[in-house]
Amino acid sequence: MYSSNLIGFILAVVSSAFIGSSFIIKKKGLRRAGVNGPRASVGGYGYLLEPLWWVGMVTMIVGEIANFVAYIYAPAVLVTPLGALSIIVSAVLAHFMLKEKLQKMGMLGCLLCIVGSTMIVLHAPEERSLSSVEEIWELAIQPAFLLYTASAVAVALVLILYCAPRYGQTNIMIYIGICSIIGSLTVMSVKAIGIAIKLTLEGTNQLRYFQTWIFAMVAISCIITQLNYLNMALDNFNTAIVSPIYYAMFTSFTIFASAIMFKDYSGQSASSIASELCGFITVLSGTAVLHSTREPDPPFITDLYTPISPKVSWSIQGNGEWKQKDEDGSPSNLITILQQDYFK
Repeated sequence: MYSSNLIGFILAVVSSAFIGSSFIIKKKGLRRAGVNGPRASVGGYGYLLEPLWWVGMVTMIVGEIANFVAYIYAPAVLVTPLGALSIIVSAVLAHFMLKEKLQKMGMLGCLLCIVGSTMIVLHAPEERSLSSVEEIWELAIQPAFLLYTASAVAVALVLILYCAPRYGQTNIMIYIGICSIIGSLTVMSVKAIGIAIKLTLEGTNQLRYFQTWIFAMVAISCIITQLNYLNMALDNFNTAIVSPIYYAMFTSFTIFASAIMFKDYSGQSASSIASELCGFITVLSGTAVLHSTREPDPPFITDLYTPISPKVSWSIQGNGEWKQKDEDGSPSNLITILQQDYFK
């Protein structure tokens, strides 16, 4: 059982490296696409024609596949918090590739994420043994989990239909909230599919059960929704802000959903549960530090009439002349556009 958790841990680390890189690559692709057409944050889909965005997409897919397999071998409460490592990867790469400065306190945040992740790994519960997709279905239709699912869908619909059109571009919690809530359902479905595939490969065909296909349809629908709103969040806000907030919310909802559906903490001692929660809080603290020490994105300029040089402006002098001014406010004596007699 420990070897199973170890395999899940290794796959989760590999997944974090790829996913963290994909945030940066996709962000660069979104920036390029935004120069030539409407940005994703206002409903544009020009990024679909941008090769760099597709490189980032492929990178994310590879990471998600590794993450998918990790859920087969280890419980969600172990795999999901390790996503904090993707924050470290994206923060470091953003520092070099996107010129989003990583401050010294940001480095401390990265260290906190590593320490917290280590605590979680050391006290993670054992993976529950499931023998068929029907057994997973029984867990999914428990009253408690059905209540969670109904609540999650209702909140997501309110955010999508009412909040996103009005506040999505100014409030980062809207887009990320949609991704996180839907993401918790994605993880539950993906874990069910992963177990079904594993059992099928071992000789017990799970594809003949309709429950397997329901889990697959739910997973596909949720993944498409997540990607759409994650693109909007990345296009509209600083990557170093999106990554930690998305991680914190997504992980919280996923752990909560997994605890309800799979009863991950059943049979664990109070000290193990407390240690894991402390580890999770440490990781959240690290993400908060990263969030608080990053600079906001510079304004994204697409106006063709914006002056090319930010160091040049124009002003009207007291004698009625228009004169060129440098950024420091000193007027230029070289160019005079209009003389006072023009206005007479």
